[in-house]
Amino acid sequence: MTFVQDNQSVSNAGVLRGLHLQVPPFAQGKLVRVAAGAALDVAVDLRLGSPTYGQHQKVVLSAENGRQLWIPPGFAHGFLSLEDATTFCYKCTVRYDADAERSIRWDDAALNIDWSHADYGLDQRPQLSEKDAEAPLFDDFHSPFNFTP
Repeated sequence: MTFVQDNQSVSNAGVLRGLHLQVPPFAQGKLVRVAAGAALDVAVDLRLGSPTYGQHQKVVLSAENGRQLWIPPGFAHGFLSLEDATTFCYKCTVRYDADAERSIRWDDAALNIDWSHADYGLDQRPQLSEKDAEAPLFDDFHSPFNFTP
């Protein structure tokens, strides 16, 4: 695996970023981790024909547990910061391209993602960027990704 770009963001508790992706030919694989704080990390399968199409995986990443998550091309990605000053790190296989960036609504009922996390007391509505608050629904996203077994 070759990584060509490293990104880092810092977010306070309750900030939600995502669900983001890049479409081909700029589709990115991402290796993500948290260097400080904690985040609830979510990846949604967008690969047409996949047995897990439209389903998600979520995991808590934290500086304490040291976990990392590999998010292959063809998945949307987002996270909810669970602590103030959470430092989220991404290693990407393809450079960012603004024209290839897409988003899907974080709270789309079709995806059924439970973003609450009782261990951190974050059950209020998250803070969102304008772009994320206005992202299209999953059913309005026309996936350019195909599953290959």
